Amino acid sequence: MKILLKPGASEIEVKKSKFIATLKSVTNEEEAQAFINEMKKKYWDAKHNCSAFVIGKNAELTRCSDDGEPAQTAGRPMLNVLLHSEVRNVVCVVTRYFGGTLLGTGGLIKAYSDAVAEALENSILGEEIEGVRIGFSLDYAAYGKVQYEFSQIGVDVVDAVFAENVTAAVRIPAEQESDIRALLIDATGGSVIISDTEPCIIVQEMKKS
Repeated sequence: MKILLKPGASEIEVKKSKFIATLKSVTNEEEAQAFINEMKKKYWDAKHNCSAFVIGKNAELTRCSDDGEPAQTAGRPMLNVLLHSEVRNVVCVVTRYFGGTLLGTGGLIKAYSDAVAEALENSILGEEIEGVRIGFSLDYAAYGKVQYEFSQIGVDVVDAVFAENVTAAVRIPAEQESDIRALLIDATGGSVIISDTEPCIIVQEMKKS
């Protein structure tokens, strides 16, 4: 599932009308509506604060609002951009300051769509994937070797506790589990104790193409 790691924003101008798009990561409808209300309060002097949100891995909940614009010219185009992007658990508000020139149906649809698309482009996106948390225990000398090996492949050690021995864990994509187990055993000459393995969600930053 694609999610926002760092929400972006955008500001475009079309025939002197200004469109400001703001994104936020949310987990439910209440959070989405609270953000919409926040933006309406922030931009209280704007003619329109149109909105759209998508919640759930499979877009189980979607809502959109034209906020006074002609029907289907603002909220629906905004929602379509969010759905097409495949980003989930996201809300967007596009604030319009009217510039005095009517844009027409096509002009409005394009302006609201472009504002959302640019805000997404300015965001940092992440992807949630199925992973596993592998806990392990080992002595200090072995821990140094393991930490070095993990650093070479971009795996971070987490939850490290330093006592008589070191207990720690890694969170990795599920398909890497057998390789990481083998690395732990090889790096420690078999002295490592793998204490537990449990499923988890891994969030990875998505690289822009």
